[in-house]
Amino acid sequence: MNTLAVLLSIGLTILAVIIFVAAYAKVFGREASIKEFQHTFEVRAAISEIKREAQTFKFEELLDKKYQQELSERVNVLDASAIIILNREVLFTTHNFNKIEIEKSLMLTSESNRDELELDGSMYMFNRTDYKLPSGDRGVLLLLAPIKIKTNLYWSLGIFTVSFFTVVFMLMNFWISYKFSRGIIIPISRLKDAAIKIREGDLSSEIAEDGEGEIRELGQTLELMRIKLKESVHLQQKYDDNRKFLVSSISHDLKTPVTSIKGYIEGIIDGVAKTPEKMEEYLETARSKAVLVNAMIDDLLLYSKLDLNQLPYHFEKSDLASYFEDCVADHKYESEKANVSITLMNELKEPVKVLIDGERLKRVVQNIIDNAMTYARKENGKIDIILRETRTSAIIEIKDNGNGIPEDKLPFIFERFYQVDPSRKSGSGLGLAIAKQIVEGHDGKIWAKSTVGEGTGIMISLKKF
Repeated sequence: MNTLAVLLSIGLTILAVIIFVAAYAKVFGREASIKEFQHTFEVRAAISEIKREAQTFKFEELLDKKYQQELSERVNVLDASAIIILNREVLFTTHNFNKIEIEKSLMLTSESNRDELELDGSMYMFNRTDYKLPSGDRGVLLLLAPIKIKTNLYWSLGIFTVSFFTVVFMLMNFWISYKFSRGIIIPISRLKDAAIKIREGDLSSEIAEDGEGEIRELGQTLELMRIKLKESVHLQQKYDDNRKFLVSSISHDLKTPVTSIKGYIEGIIDGVAKTPEKMEEYLETARSKAVLVNAMIDDLLLYSKLDLNQLPYHFEKSDLASYFEDCVADHKYESEKANVSITLMNELKEPVKVLIDGERLKRVVQNIIDNAMTYARKENGKIDIILRETRTSAIIEIKDNGNGIPEDKLPFIFERFYQVDPSRKSGSGLGLAIAKQIVEGHDGKIWAKSTVGEGTGIMISLKKF
């Protein structure tokens, strides 16, 4: 970024200088160039005229004081200089040049293809006239006129270049600092605050994916860590809640049947059941209570595993009608014993395939049928299993002809331990809650509809395949 700032500043400065020079030349250059050209032409013409005149003179005439006075006045008007030299010895000069500069000028002006030279850090245009004396000596008249450089332009250009580069470089550094702040410093500060919150146990604040490159990746990693920690805390809390729930439920719901078992066994021990028939009745009652306790414990453990997503599913495509024909056959004996008829009503127009875990869904059907047999009419009890379909779903309805459920209690029947009629408590109160968990594990839906005096229907919807 720093290298980019320097290079960009230099590039912009060069471009600005080009524009400045072009603008300066357009605004001031034409008039200044005309005046300078005119002045240069006049000076060059004047010193050329002096040279032509001098060529008509003999060298001795150049040493005349009167001529030297006149020559001095003419070159001073032109802001020029005249030097008369004999055998590299200065005999007359209108400007004090040092010996080295004069030797340099003699050497440089001897080149016929040059008309400019540099002396004492300044540029001069020149004219030179050579004289060869009878004695063999060589004389020279050297006329020098300074060339004025546009110092105003160079000063302006220098100031503009330095100022523009400084401003651009400062702006670029400000921009880099701003980008650095937004891309690194601010995101790191936010990540630090987020890490402090996580350390203190606050996992509710989402960590924004901010910054550039590795900073953004660090933010993403911290956000994933926060989510995992939050899930772990939630799961641990759910474990704790389930543990407390199981302890309280077992202590509450098992107290009554365990007390009954204890009472009947104590009756046998104390001799209350004196006859074999009475003793058999007491033992059978204790056995049925023990079976109920065992079923309640099984339901509690199953519900806990379902609630914590610890129970795996093994899905297979199955024919819906064939599956429920097997379910009806499995419950035929129990239904006949309870004097309740079970009828399968297939309203499907063609075979329907569903993706199910057969064993888990049988538990759903068993829980619903057990409830239906419990609440069906004592005489002519009836359970209908009706199979229907929509464009995307298979609908299963298991309907009894019992007394029905009041409308105000219907929304609560899938909650754990909820009993519509507490006086008829005969199970764990988890049957429909377990059914709901398993159906939702199949990505399905379960709901109920009921009419008081006519019966209750439990509806299950599963996706077709």
